[in-house]
Amino acid sequence: MKNTLTLLIIISVELFCFGQNDSTYYYFDRTSPVENILERIKSAQNPVLKDYYKLVYHSKKRHTDSMLWYINSIEAKKNLPEYLAAKFLYFKAYQKRITQNDDLSFQYHIEALNKARKLNDESTVLYALSALAQSYNYEDDRPYRLDYLDELERTTQLYNNSKFKIISPYLRGNFYLHRENDTMAIKHFKNVLNQNFTKLDSSFYLKTLSSVGVMFTEDLKQPDSGLVYYKKMLDILDQNKTLQNTNNYFNCYLNISTAYNYKNDLGLALYYTLKADSIPIAENVASRKSIVRQNLADIYAKRGNFKNAYLNSIKYTELTDSINRRELAKGIAKYENKELKSQNKATEASRKKIQNIALGLGGSLAVGSIFALLIYKNTKRKQKLAEQEKVLESQKLANALKEQELTAIDAMIEGQEKERQRIANDLHDDLGGLMATVKLHFNALKDHNSPDLFDKTNRLIEEAYQKVRTVAHAKNSGVIAKQGLLRAVQQMADKVSTSNKIQIEVIDHGLDNRLENSLELTLFRITQELITNIIKHANATEATIHLTNHEHSINIMVEDNGKGFDASQITKKNKGMGISSIDKRVEHLEGTMTIESEKNKGTTIIIDVPL
Repeated sequence: MKNTLTLLIIISVELFCFGQNDSTYYYFDRTSPVENILERIKSAQNPVLKDYYKLVYHSKKRHTDSMLWYINSIEAKKNLPEYLAAKFLYFKAYQKRITQNDDLSFQYHIEALNKARKLNDESTVLYALSALAQSYNYEDDRPYRLDYLDELERTTQLYNNSKFKIISPYLRGNFYLHRENDTMAIKHFKNVLNQNFTKLDSSFYLKTLSSVGVMFTEDLKQPDSGLVYYKKMLDILDQNKTLQNTNNYFNCYLNISTAYNYKNDLGLALYYTLKADSIPIAENVASRKSIVRQNLADIYAKRGNFKNAYLNSIKYTELTDSINRRELAKGIAKYENKELKSQNKATEASRKKIQNIALGLGGSLAVGSIFALLIYKNTKRKQKLAEQEKVLESQKLANALKEQELTAIDAMIEGQEKERQRIANDLHDDLGGLMATVKLHFNALKDHNSPDLFDKTNRLIEEAYQKVRTVAHAKNSGVIAKQGLLRAVQQMADKVSTSNKIQIEVIDHGLDNRLENSLELTLFRITQELITNIIKHANATEATIHLTNHEHSINIMVEDNGKGFDASQITKKNKGMGISSIDKRVEHLEGTMTIESEKNKGTTIIIDVPL
């Protein structure tokens, strides 16, 4: 789980240096708007320069096939302006890099660097050194080349380049991070955070905060320190519109949930994991969703909700299987023998010779590995199916007993509701009518008795009559069969917000369809009791009701900003403030209830009920 999150969160630096016009140097980087590049394409008179700007555009968009087409087109014309030569070589290197041809990428970056130095092309020199510093180091079998990183830092100081004064320590931090030297990595990342950032460089600030947060949370086991950096990330996202995309919010919420999981604060861990799950991401969907399912399985297992833990584990396995199948299909043709490559890395020619020698062995090994993996996965799948069949058999018996119990509970709830309806009708029709009659009789006695005594008696009878009406209306309200749970809770929240000094917000996820009627009734009574507790005891001004319908469970989370209480004092023998009746209802539904509260910091109650 640690490796997966680290790969997801620590995003490598991919910076571009782009074209110039005919007379002066003009650079594009990844922060330049696409419109600026398109304008250059329209205004360029030289056909080679026009093709070059199209190469810049497709590089920014990471269209590898189009990049290759324009590279070949420019090379075929053989009249590239001298001042573009180094940059053109850099784009060739970048195209090979994103297509994972490490050998040619390294060679072209070297050529771009040498050419840029001759032309005194400062931007290309720095970007080429940055890419070479991130090359794979075969001596210690890890990414990042220290020799080029040192040269990048010296050249940055020579040119006094403000942008690379941020990039250089960031790469140095990643160098130590990949070598598991957290102390030195944090030192250099903090050096990045101490730089003066512009809005265009804020993405670097965001990545650095994420890296430091991961190290504090997962490596140093200091989740409180990690949360400090994650919450700074959230503040930056809320303030900087250029960074407000779904991937950034997804990563941030997932980081925060991981930190709370390490703190064993399972309620907040679940809350932020569900927030991450609600983000509509468009890139790497399967891998990101697999992390969410893995986190949910872990959190539910720790909370004792083994059914949901099992269901999320199954989904996690399905997602990882689909990812592995895609990676296998991509990886068959890209197998490389790193040991042979590391023996002779001085020149591209020597690496090609070794690669040719390894080609036959590598192909055989790759095919053999695929067959072995397929046989292994097939065996594991058969074992899993056999285990699932056993579990299903045992569950059939348990389900039969549960259905009998649920039928009895449904009958009990239905009977209770009918009894409430009967009492409400009796109060309204019988006792209410009687009190109205008594009032009329007293009015007839007005001329024969003391007016003061009559007024007092009349007021008392009026008050009793209104109380009877109030009780009748209260008993007759609740989950209305035609409206359902969500509408009933919203109506309750509106009435409470209108008549009390508290505002209640209802947030629902996935409650488009109705639940079984007796279940809706019980869930409404639980929610009603929780809100009653807040009104009576919390002294709160705001409360929020979250209703979330997962595929196999329903989640109710009620939060308030009241005075809170010591949750450790709530025990099975001592459950105050109506907690006992709520707990019994939840227990009947085979659900779980979690109470999180601190004095003067509000209260959160989370209830999970399986469907």
